[in-house]
Amino acid sequence: MAKRKRKNNIRYSKLVILGSLLLFCLMIGRIIQLGMSSEIDGVNLKELASNRTTRTETISAMRGSIYSVNGDVLAQNVASYKLIAYLDPKRTTNKKKPQHVVDKEETATKLAPIIGMEKDDVLKYLSKENVYQTEFGTKGKDLNELTKKKIEDLNLPGLDFIESFKRYYPKGNFASYTIGYTKTDEKSNIIGELGVEKQYDKLLKGEDGHLTYQKDLKGYKIADTPVVRKDAIQGKDIYLTIDSNIQFFIEQAINNSHKGYNWEWFHITILDAKTGAVLGTSSSPSFDPNKRDLVNYLDMMISSPYEPGSTMKTFTYMAAMENGVYNGSETYRSGVYTTSDGTEIGDWDRGGWGVISFDKGYAMSSNVGVINLINRHMSSLMLKQYFKKLGFGKKTGIELPNEMKGKLDFKYETEIYNAGFGQGITTTPIQNVKALTPLTNDGVLLEPYVISKIVDSDTKETIVENKRKEVERVASTATVQKMIQLMSDCVNGYGNTGSGYRIDSGELIGKTGTAQIANEKGGGYLSGKEDIISSFAGIYPKSNPQVIIYASIKKPSGGSQKPVSNAVKEIVANISKYYGNSDSNSSKTINITKYQVESFINQKTENVKLDLTAKGIKYQVIGNGSKVINQSPNSGDIMTNNDIIYLITNDSSMKVPSVQGLSSKVGKDILQKLGLKVKLDGVGYVTEQSVAPGTAITNGMEITLKLAPKYQ
Repeated sequence: MAKRKRKNNIRYSKLVILGSLLLFCLMIGRIIQLGMSSEIDGVNLKELASNRTTRTETISAMRGSIYSVNGDVLAQNVASYKLIAYLDPKRTTNKKKPQHVVDKEETATKLAPIIGMEKDDVLKYLSKENVYQTEFGTKGKDLNELTKKKIEDLNLPGLDFIESFKRYYPKGNFASYTIGYTKTDEKSNIIGELGVEKQYDKLLKGEDGHLTYQKDLKGYKIADTPVVRKDAIQGKDIYLTIDSNIQFFIEQAINNSHKGYNWEWFHITILDAKTGAVLGTSSSPSFDPNKRDLVNYLDMMISSPYEPGSTMKTFTYMAAMENGVYNGSETYRSGVYTTSDGTEIGDWDRGGWGVISFDKGYAMSSNVGVINLINRHMSSLMLKQYFKKLGFGKKTGIELPNEMKGKLDFKYETEIYNAGFGQGITTTPIQNVKALTPLTNDGVLLEPYVISKIVDSDTKETIVENKRKEVERVASTATVQKMIQLMSDCVNGYGNTGSGYRIDSGELIGKTGTAQIANEKGGGYLSGKEDIISSFAGIYPKSNPQVIIYASIKKPSGGSQKPVSNAVKEIVANISKYYGNSDSNSSKTINITKYQVESFINQKTENVKLDLTAKGIKYQVIGNGSKVINQSPNSGDIMTNNDIIYLITNDSSMKVPSVQGLSSKVGKDILQKLGLKVKLDGVGYVTEQSVAPGTAITNGMEITLKLAPKYQ
């Protein structure tokens, strides 16, 4: 029995040894597996170890700002604060310096009026049980520096702030669709949603950096360990072509027109006639980007094509001229035209004006005139090709999101006639102002643009700078001159359709349009008196074009052109003063002469004065130097006999001149050429300057110009 027991023990011992060896082999295998594998059971071992021993902090990039061409801030990041209150008494370790809310009644009483809440509502947040801290709903978010300071001055224990950034638009409802707006996502990232904010979101956003280092068990950096740092790339600053003054003129004019009239929408865009830069654009209804109170998410300038009406007659006439088939003296019978299929198309006055010339037909906005011109001398292909050459039916490529191309679908007889006077096709305001640029550039078509430059916010280096961009020559000098004459006759001839836009100087020219609105619920067009889109496409001033104006309105009260003509004339009056055209005084503006400024730099001051006096050119000398070293305007600019040229001399003790009464554009240019840093406060004309005239100019001197609009 003892022998059998020993054998059993030996057998058992062998099993234990074998089991231990097997377990040891498994352990060794597991260790090898762990050593050789980068991932076990779906867990990345390297990442797990790294997370336990390293810490990475994000270095946030600051979103770039958006400016007007004048340097006014239109969009920027500002600090924003969220109010919190610590409720857990355990947070306080020294009763003399409490770190939680001690007296909830007192705290609620003092805090409520500052954040705009009722005391009882604040008390509800402070009375929460078993929570470490609390917030105060929407009223406790997005607090500014001033509100934060007021709360800090209460010296109430337990209150704290979480800092973040939000997008702020200092001018509120101002060029809103062009600037756009942003939203903040769940990770507090600011994301562009409309306009330039959306189109250039990545560029404005920049790129976050990071800081990575070794940490101990408490999360602190371990001394003498390497730190990996990648600096944030700050967002770029964007300067628009929008001129704050002209933008203000547009928005005020639209608002003033609302006093006597209503509409579904009203839109105005103004283009620099010589460069294609968008100087101002606005739609009503608009919105405040700070509130995002939109009723329409589409930018009227680029995203809502509509039938333009009779402003298209300008381009139909140009097509005839460029194809060599236009004779302005050729006549036709106005009133009503019957097509081959029996369709009657009439003038706005179906009684007509008897037998008239094509020139007169343009001034009277005669549909029948366009029909006869097409029927006798043109074709669908001829018309469509020229429209496309001007940019209709395709996107302009302007630097904004969601641009629409409109449509140029016409094939059959009636469709061709309708297209000739702007019905049955759709266009956008930006296409219309682009198509007018050949008339202000001797036949050369320009590309419109809204971005002036893009600047590195750290180095202040200009990365991108946009300038005049020519597409191609689309009209001869003869065509341009003839169309300028026809547009002038339309506005300045008494009894013509554009006579409501006439100003004393006769320098505003253009073409009116009245389009029927298509019936979306069925075929044909709406027939009510107000079921129209009225528009005006014009140029100012005729003798030296500076701006192209396009204005349109949908369903105006009583079907009147008055709100458009009133707004356009108000804008022109303000622009004339802003550019120094003095259009308010007809005796000075009827006989305008223009000339190209030559360079006076490095010439003797006395010789320049004699030369300018002999030519009847107004001038002002700055400094007592014997030689001209700079000038405003620059060589090559166009001036009229109403403008003033400023001559800056080589005076060794130059003093600050008075720029009061000058436009911000002129005043800023003069002071910058004297080496001063200029800041603008407001829009319009200079009413005050922070450095008194006669003060000696020193290196790095800054001057602030206080501005105010100069309205008629």
